[in-house]
Amino acid sequence: MKHKQLRLTRTTALFASALLIPAAAVVPAAAAAAQPQASAFAAASSTADCSADPNARIESVPSPEEALGTPLGLGQADPVTVDQIQQYVADIDAASDRVVSGTVATSNGGEEMPYAIVSTSANVTKPALDKIARQIRELRDPRAITDAKAAKYADDLPAIAWIAGNVHGGEKSGADAALKTLYELSSGLSCDVEDRLDNLITVIMPTQNPDGRNANRRQNDFGFDLNRDWFARTQVETDAKLELLRAFPPQVFIDAHEMGGRQYFFPPNADPIHHEIADQPVDWINRIGDANAATFTENVNGICTDTVTTECYFNYRSYDMFYMGYGDTVPATGFGAAGMTYEKGSASATEDRVQQQFLTQWATTGWAAENKHEILSSWYDIWKTALAEGEAGTLEPNEVVQPTNTVQFPVPDLTVRSYYLLPDRQLGDVRELVDRLRRMDVEVYEVQKPLTLDSARLFGGRDATDVTVPAGSYWIPMAQPQKHWIQATLGEDPYVPFPYFYDVSSWSNPLLAGMNALSTGEDVTPKAKRVTDTAGGIGSSAKKGESYAYPLDSSKAADLTFALLGQGVALQRTADGTVVVPTSAMRSVDLDRLARSSGITLANVPTPADASALSLPDVGLFGGTGISLTAGSHGETRFVLGERWGLDLAPVTTADINDNTAAFTDRDVLVVPDGSNATGGLTATGQANLKAWVEDGGVYLGFRNEGTRVARSAGLTSTTERAKPAGYQVVGSHFRVDTDDSNAIGLGRPGEDFAFNNGDPILEPSTTGANVVTYPTGDSFWTNGYSVGADALRGSAAVVDEPMGSGHAVLYAFNPLFRAYNDSGMQLVANALLMPSGDTAIAASSRATADRAAAQAAPVAADLGGEWRPISITVAPKDAKQVAALVAEYTDDATKATAGGSTVFTIANPDGLSADEHPFLRELVQRIHQQGVTPEAIVG
Repeated sequence: MKHKQLRLTRTTALFASALLIPAAAVVPAAAAAAQPQASAFAAASSTADCSADPNARIESVPSPEEALGTPLGLGQADPVTVDQIQQYVADIDAASDRVVSGTVATSNGGEEMPYAIVSTSANVTKPALDKIARQIRELRDPRAITDAKAAKYADDLPAIAWIAGNVHGGEKSGADAALKTLYELSSGLSCDVEDRLDNLITVIMPTQNPDGRNANRRQNDFGFDLNRDWFARTQVETDAKLELLRAFPPQVFIDAHEMGGRQYFFPPNADPIHHEIADQPVDWINRIGDANAATFTENVNGICTDTVTTECYFNYRSYDMFYMGYGDTVPATGFGAAGMTYEKGSASATEDRVQQQFLTQWATTGWAAENKHEILSSWYDIWKTALAEGEAGTLEPNEVVQPTNTVQFPVPDLTVRSYYLLPDRQLGDVRELVDRLRRMDVEVYEVQKPLTLDSARLFGGRDATDVTVPAGSYWIPMAQPQKHWIQATLGEDPYVPFPYFYDVSSWSNPLLAGMNALSTGEDVTPKAKRVTDTAGGIGSSAKKGESYAYPLDSSKAADLTFALLGQGVALQRTADGTVVVPTSAMRSVDLDRLARSSGITLANVPTPADASALSLPDVGLFGGTGISLTAGSHGETRFVLGERWGLDLAPVTTADINDNTAAFTDRDVLVVPDGSNATGGLTATGQANLKAWVEDGGVYLGFRNEGTRVARSAGLTSTTERAKPAGYQVVGSHFRVDTDDSNAIGLGRPGEDFAFNNGDPILEPSTTGANVVTYPTGDSFWTNGYSVGADALRGSAAVVDEPMGSGHAVLYAFNPLFRAYNDSGMQLVANALLMPSGDTAIAASSRATADRAAAQAAPVAADLGGEWRPISITVAPKDAKQVAALVAEYTDDATKATAGGSTVFTIANPDGLSADEHPFLRELVQRIHQQGVTPEAIVG
């Protein structure tokens, strides 16, 4: 039976709270398959007439050869296309009563993203699938069902397994293999197939990134790595996928990737593993690893034949389960699934890559089918344990899984029963976080009556007593099934057990927004009501002589401001940063709806007489030398400023500035994203042109390495870079900072705020401009996550506003738009874009001082490089000679330093490659372990 197709877009309310089953036709696509391999986990099927022949199949279901003209796996020459994926999913759906399909979303680039659900024909009728999915979701809430009912569900229900491929567009084999798996399940008549159909609902999403696949590029069309976006859900591809996961919550989740070399990785994972991932999925993951190993042993053909190393697969190295943005950590923490990253070496031939990906998918689904009853029983226990831990305020302890590792940083002895988000500032971002939590099935309540806590932990590492929680605050109790997810995303510190970092070490959502938040171990139940919708909008109609107003104090307030300006509303802004909306706006826009969608409450105020008009700036986006146009900072700028805020971004090249063309000179604002060139390729003439443009009223925004260094080379700032001490490491951590909220750039931010630092340049304070955001020098200096030598940041500047003539150069030492989830940074950029024009000329003598300082600093900046983050390997001094010899085999661009009783090897990374993109990091680390050396820390 075919069901109504549901097409999801970024404006659609995605799956909401009720299960919606999409279905039949999707945009044409294709795929293929080869003959299935005998599974090591073949079990007697409940269907008596299944075939012992592994090649028996329903002939009416089109094979890959028939649909594509080529097999999938063995014999396959080239990867399939996005069009073929789309068509083949539709073709199989049309031919098999075991399959229903649909479209998860339309990608940023306009491609349909198909998925298929496959099980017995009886399971995939709409009534049956609705019921199965609803009952599986009931297992996630032990408060709603009895243990006896849960046991019956474990007996009667199939488990849900997900296979997702191609989240990185150029890593194609997982998608092809997923289509092969779909063909085998939809057409096979063997007992091996029947066992999977009887015991599983298998959700197959071949490509999570069709735009990247079309372009043979890792990132999506906005340059985002979609395997870093899971908790934040900034991209439509991620957001829609998570809604489908909520509808069909998995117990097993495969995320199929590719890596360098020829080997295959499947778990057990590398350390660290986030402490709030429950024991059950870790156990399942490790046992599935055994199943994959058995399959590799049994299926020699296409496994080891092209391998140039002694191992055709490996475990325990490279791929951790720590950061809450991955396709393994989020299914594991948020859904209790065996979330697994599978990686196949891209140096192998297409047929070998696809065949090996298929074999792990087949072995995994075979294990899941065989252990279905245990999985569902234990899955129910995950949520029971979470409830009990939440009631007691207990955090899960830190553990390690690699045999040679030990826990270096235990989870502290804290009792956490509740989190509170206070409404006194950044209210739009507070409500955005509330919605983000609710859309991961977290229960959030609005406090109706003030309460006093005897003790609390304030975000920023401070303890307090007699803390008043005002009405309007949001309460997140830990005594609920999603306790693990709450702690993993709200927790002030993720408490890394072992210092290996594949990505960042801090992503605390309250810290990202700089909101006022606290936790407490007190067993107190406030008077509160469950939040069921986004708050905000117009409270009451404005009277004569009044206007509507809201503080521009959050990234969501910036969203509303740019949306209103984009629709022609004449906004004003007062000196304290309040945005004034005329009542006439009600005639042209749905003001209440727009405000509510941003979580902004509009207040009635007397119409001010001294407010300044706001207008949309004409923004140029620099794409000069050293800046990637398809990833990172440039893509983040295109997404936040262009897609989210609706600004037209005119491209500005190095040649445009060097030649002073209208493409440059006609702009009001120039944004220079992060990159690796200290001058952006500007000639002396180009630097003079840039300086003259700023003096004539232009606003220059420079982000991180290239953005601040180009400004220095052009004489726009008196800042210099402070040298980083030996062994310095700041791995995506949060710091307390001081903000000058009297400056136009700091308007709306709290005087004591938080900033995200990812190994950023250290800026000496400006002597000629305003140091808007600075790192404290005294006792208020604080950081979370992982850092070494962070005291070097004390007294340095994070944001500088340099007035010059009639213009400004605004420098951000960090990346303020990082992954589009750095809310506090986004507001600091919005303030600069909306800065009122006016005479900001400064004394000529001060400018001369700045010019001299810039001239002195420029050569230093040119030597500092522009790496996103260098690779560092920290070892005990006794192992330094051995490791130095290995490092020298791979690169001559490395330095060695001794700090804090350890030896740190720093390897240049000028292309800003992440660990999984790097040509030799994984192999180097593997060889270090093979030499019997256990690194103290790895950052890559």
